[in-house]
Amino acid sequence: MTAHTHPHGTAEKLMILTAVCLAALAMPVSFTGPAVALPAIARALGGSPVELNWVTNGFMLAFGSSLMAAGALADNYGRKRVFLTGLALFAVFSLALSLVTSLVWFDIMRAAQGLSSALAFSGGMAALAQEFDGQERTRAFSMIGITFGIGLSFGPILSGTLISHFGWQAAILVTLPITLVAFGLGVFRLRESRDPGARGIDWPGAISFTLALTLLTCGILQAPDIGWGHPLVIGMLAAALIVFGLFAIIEQRAARPMLDLSLFRYPRFVGVQILAAAPAYSFVVLLILLPIRYIGVEGFSEVQTGQMMIALSGPLLIVPFLAALLTRWFSAAILCSAGLLLSAGGLFWLSRCMPGQPVELTLPALVLIGFGISLPWGLMDGLAVSVVPKERAGMATGIFSTTRIAGEGIALAIVSALLTALLNWKLGTGPDVAQAAQALATGNIASAMGLLGPVSPQAILQTYGEAFGQLLQILAQITVVTALAIFIVMRIPDKAAIAA
Repeated sequence: MTAHTHPHGTAEKLMILTAVCLAALAMPVSFTGPAVALPAIARALGGSPVELNWVTNGFMLAFGSSLMAAGALADNYGRKRVFLTGLALFAVFSLALSLVTSLVWFDIMRAAQGLSSALAFSGGMAALAQEFDGQERTRAFSMIGITFGIGLSFGPILSGTLISHFGWQAAILVTLPITLVAFGLGVFRLRESRDPGARGIDWPGAISFTLALTLLTCGILQAPDIGWGHPLVIGMLAAALIVFGLFAIIEQRAARPMLDLSLFRYPRFVGVQILAAAPAYSFVVLLILLPIRYIGVEGFSEVQTGQMMIALSGPLLIVPFLAALLTRWFSAAILCSAGLLLSAGGLFWLSRCMPGQPVELTLPALVLIGFGISLPWGLMDGLAVSVVPKERAGMATGIFSTTRIAGEGIALAIVSALLTALLNWKLGTGPDVAQAAQALATGNIASAMGLLGPVSPQAILQTYGEAFGQLLQILAQITVVTALAIFIVMRIPDKAAIAA
């Protein structure tokens, strides 16, 4: 890193931390806001179920696939420059999203918004690491996690309130003032730094990784529309595997690889990557699926839905601090595994809550899921760097962030496709059943009723509830297996494993 000519004082450091925290706050709000607004966006812009799925998947795919490349850009061309460029582009694309009249262009702008988020996040985190050392750095990075929790907790209720008063565009534009304040603080308080040892960008690795993720996500999202056996779907999934293999070869031969594959020799590092992906299917997918269910299928208002989502994400504001205290008596592996098991119990509980049942039966299940996932949430970032040698901590952090975000994008695609498949199976046979299942999975119950003809609304709700319940039970089972895998792998001594 470049040498600092003079140290920043405490007040200046706090303003720099505030700038990065505000940037981090805009990201979960921009993720949850369109999820709450999705039924309203569908009514305003139309579009097929596949196009509606890309509203969330486009953002996550672009964000996750470009994080490591964005980090390399920050090291090579300046952390402040990349941070400010990301914020500026994020503001521009947020404004553009509120003005588009086509869902296709909306999806394109969402992907661009995800790319700009990766630039801002990677640049901001790298810049923050230059300002803080030791315990100060640990506390600063924990504030980023708390900020994410605030965004996830209050993003849905904020977006729901704005949508009910000002329309779906308000859920997009709410991040604009946050981004502008972060940009202003960054311009005046952040100083430039680079990695003097950086030797360019691993473009072959970055391009092949992004292409592989894109092919995989496209194949999964297209499958419910044209069938898993369609040549296009098979071709995209096969191509994704081939390109992933090509990416591995590229990284093994690169002088400065984007992804150091040798880190996967450490069993505990592998366990952390499993942990990074765990919230995707035990928590994050619910941030998308539940607003679609409550607003589009059950008929709740955006405000009511936002209030219910606080029960799910609210524990993120408190429980991570409890987890940090519990590490005095319990290992991180035990706490993370126990938290995932609690989340699995909440998922199973929620699977028994059918549409139309009193809200009081649903809220405890949501709280249990949120409480459970909050235990590992507060420990994951520290584990990401503690399970590898100190000199490789930077690369480990980049891999962890990429695994987490890219895993969320893939999980969203898989879970959306699985829900559509379950609905298709439950609805039976017929010429329009597949289209009805896709419409119902994206919360368009009116379109599903029109396609299904004489089927009563009560029967459709019953079918949806059964399919949604089965999906949650599958997610609960995956979460249990993940908890056991983390508990076992995190206890394997790295030295013994590598020597073997």
